[in-house]
Amino acid sequence: MADISRIFTIPFHQAFADSLVAGLIDRYKPMELARGLILLPNNRSVRAITEAFVRRSSSGLLLPRMVPVGDPFLDERLGAFLDPVDLTDPFPPAITPLDRHFRLTRLVKKAMKQQGKEISPSESHRLAEDLGLTLDQLIAAEIDPAALSTLIDPLAEEELAKHWQSSLNLLECIITDWPQELANTGQIEMQDRRNKLLDRLTERWQKQPPKGPVIAAGAITGSPVSARLLRVISVLESGLIVLPGLDLTMSEEEWALLGPHERDPDTGIKQPSLESHPQFQLKLLLERMGIARNEVALWPYENKKMVHKERSLAISHAMAPARYTNQWLNLSEQERSFPDVSIVEAAHPEEEAQIIAIALRQAIEKPGVTAALVTPDRTLAIRVSALLTRFGIQADDSAGRPLSLTPPGMLLLDIISAAADHFSAVSFLVVAKHPFVAFSEERALWREHIRALDMVLRGPQLKIGLAGISQKIAQEIDKKRADPNLLSWWESVKTAFLALDNRHQEILPLAELIRLLRETGQTLAGDKLWSGPDGRMAADLITELEQLAIHHKELMSFADFGRILRQLMDKQAVRPVSGGHPRIFIWGLIEARLQHADLMIAASLNEGIWPPISDADPWLAPRIRSELGLPGLDLRIGIAAHDFASILGAGRILLTRARRDARAPTIASRFWLRLEAMTGGLPKAAELPYYAKMLDEPKIFKPALRPAPKPPVPDRPKRIAVTRFDSLQADPYSYYASNILRLRRLDPVDAAPTVAWRGSLIHSILEDWVKKDNADPKKLQTRALNIWGDINSHIIQKILGTPRLLQAINWIEQQIQQMTEEGRSIVKVEQYGKCLIEGIELFGWVDRIDRLSDGSLALVDYKTGQPPSSKSVTSGDNLQLGLLALIIEQGGIPSIEGHVQAFEYWSMAQNKNKQAGYKISVLGGKQAISPEAFLNFTEKRFSEVIQSYLLGNAAFTARPYRGKKLYDDYVQLMRFDEWRANPQHKVIGS
Repeated sequence: MADISRIFTIPFHQAFADSLVAGLIDRYKPMELARGLILLPNNRSVRAITEAFVRRSSSGLLLPRMVPVGDPFLDERLGAFLDPVDLTDPFPPAITPLDRHFRLTRLVKKAMKQQGKEISPSESHRLAEDLGLTLDQLIAAEIDPAALSTLIDPLAEEELAKHWQSSLNLLECIITDWPQELANTGQIEMQDRRNKLLDRLTERWQKQPPKGPVIAAGAITGSPVSARLLRVISVLESGLIVLPGLDLTMSEEEWALLGPHERDPDTGIKQPSLESHPQFQLKLLLERMGIARNEVALWPYENKKMVHKERSLAISHAMAPARYTNQWLNLSEQERSFPDVSIVEAAHPEEEAQIIAIALRQAIEKPGVTAALVTPDRTLAIRVSALLTRFGIQADDSAGRPLSLTPPGMLLLDIISAAADHFSAVSFLVVAKHPFVAFSEERALWREHIRALDMVLRGPQLKIGLAGISQKIAQEIDKKRADPNLLSWWESVKTAFLALDNRHQEILPLAELIRLLRETGQTLAGDKLWSGPDGRMAADLITELEQLAIHHKELMSFADFGRILRQLMDKQAVRPVSGGHPRIFIWGLIEARLQHADLMIAASLNEGIWPPISDADPWLAPRIRSELGLPGLDLRIGIAAHDFASILGAGRILLTRARRDARAPTIASRFWLRLEAMTGGLPKAAELPYYAKMLDEPKIFKPALRPAPKPPVPDRPKRIAVTRFDSLQADPYSYYASNILRLRRLDPVDAAPTVAWRGSLIHSILEDWVKKDNADPKKLQTRALNIWGDINSHIIQKILGTPRLLQAINWIEQQIQQMTEEGRSIVKVEQYGKCLIEGIELFGWVDRIDRLSDGSLALVDYKTGQPPSSKSVTSGDNLQLGLLALIIEQGGIPSIEGHVQAFEYWSMAQNKNKQAGYKISVLGGKQAISPEAFLNFTEKRFSEVIQSYLLGNAAFTARPYRGKKLYDDYVQLMRFDEWRANPQHKVIGS
């Protein structure tokens, strides 16, 4: 039995780091402590204990050596101190993680090929990553991978589904080849080397105990080799073990229920362990050490941050196994209460982040008070950190940020993405707008050029490749819509991307892909790309990949390379250097595991985040893992539960969650629900959502008035297009914004084809058909198919648009053949005309003018969507055709003589029979009116409107008529939502 005075636990209601340090300083003399050694779980634990020593020893202290032991089940590494280089019998070096990853990838692809399966490079890398974790766990648990073969046949035939049988067979093939692959490198597994080093240390301390104190602190899990080391420390005269949050109040019945359990000798059934319980891993560790729970004593030293001891008891009740939750009914109010714990449910993550930022800022109003946000959600942590800058607070996320989310990592991934996307306008602009990119120019000048290019590239998706961008620039310059100097600048910039252009479908060697990426990044961003902690990490990763690519001659596309590089970057965290606020912290779960602040905010308490989702092992079925003795898939849930319980031991606690995320409603964490159920409901910090709401509210809110600008008459336009008249009469403010302020809505980059774009396409086809093919019906379809070679459009638009276009063209061809037989002929297409009415120039383009058999004229306007109804035309809401007829009647098109007798819309939309094409004669049917009467009505309406708005001083009022609006381009500018509900703003017709 171990000496009971050498194994302790610090309960949840005491801050572990501060209590541990307080006890060590009290227990040992300064020089004795300085010669000591403290074994801790990981590097971040070392930092937490170091900071606790600094807080405790204001007069100065020689610190003991602190070394991370690491937990292989949590992908943690062994400290360098425990891996000496001066051994007389050194172990072989460990294979680097990246080299191992690529070798496993090659074996995965080989085994897949042997089974007749082909997988993409990115999928093989993903499987290799999961395989590496599985092998690490087998080695850490001291399970010979070869033992897997003894389980395959009996289990595969009886209990496993076919896909698990396939995975097992595949794994057996890889495990068979892996030892020889590893031996060829002269290296060993990192976890195998860790086991050997710890076993050697265990043997040395058994034979020759260290002279100074040896303290093992903070372990909540432990592999068998770690447990053996801790067992030896527990019997050393100078040894000491301090566990965090071991529950000594739990009944023996509950403790036994946790597991692990032996197989029933009669039934052969093995009861599952409660791995999701916060005490399970500690129980497993004690059993591996051969120590009973009653041998562990409470740490007899206290600290200033401790709360009342009843808090630990309440935590124990809240985390009770499900079978014992009915006992909550028998608890007194004090036993199930959590004083100073409150909750906030936000509507969405943005509000949650704002609430947390306010709570942190509020906490430090009192001098000396510390506050910490604890969350496994790195996105939320980034949001809170950004919001705190509003209060002048710089709070660094000590858990770090994945390399893929840092500026260097994002630029490298964006370059690959652009190459894989064949330099679409969007993907290129993402690279060009990166803050590191300047291409040897001054950053301000580069931004000017990119903004000009951004304006040029807006609109429907272009042809793929850099050539599509070049063509679009030239087209905009020809139309006088871009600076001519932009093209010469672009031709210079384009050289940086030529090596990547037109290679998006190529399968290239890994070494070539890395070279292209490195050189392009260097050309665009220079040394800034590789500067700072994140830049240096990116440079190290690229350098290591280049070295590995010499031996691993893997072939892949840019798209696969991008996915693989992102996987690698996601695993590397860039942690901030010191310099954040001294009293506000943002911690991950590991950082919070051993320390408390005065206010602890546990955030993102939703299922799938805290606790995380139990990711399935693609290689080993749960039954196989159980038979082998590996930890179950709920391992991380149990650890997350222990972390949550540790936070509940702090003084003041705020628990937060968002009711929905970016995709769907969320489910509250099981930990949240347990507390709510046991306590009957925790108090809500209702003031925080109110503060968050009021933070951006003006002191006095005065809604905007309906805009009604009245520019001076001399400043009003003296000409108007037929296409703008309907806007002027229906929504004068929109006309004012468009034609007087000259504001235009910006199209998105790589936009979907709009109705206007499709209309221009149809007009161009028909115009060329009439002018170049003399309206020969046999040549119309050919003309339509050839249009795609003449326009700067993405191939996908041709693929998707051609069938619909041909349907419309065939309908037009049939209609023209029919009208030709009736004696009707095309006179003009795309014809410009103008006339002067009351001093205002009216101008516009006619899509088509036909000569009818009686010598009169017909006006045709093409529509790709639904045309205006006859009622809307004859009522005066849509007078485009009538105004064009006025131009003709007044000689506005000199080459055209005659009177307009027919007004038609030819629509390419589907008709009642779901076929493309139909036409509307706007003066027929129920709305029958003579052409002469229609023209008189049109002229009268035109005169009234221009007398009010262009020749008079009428205000350009926003939306004056109920139900009459054409477009929503200026809704935000007119602040429509602010004034539309105001009863004082009555509209005509209400």
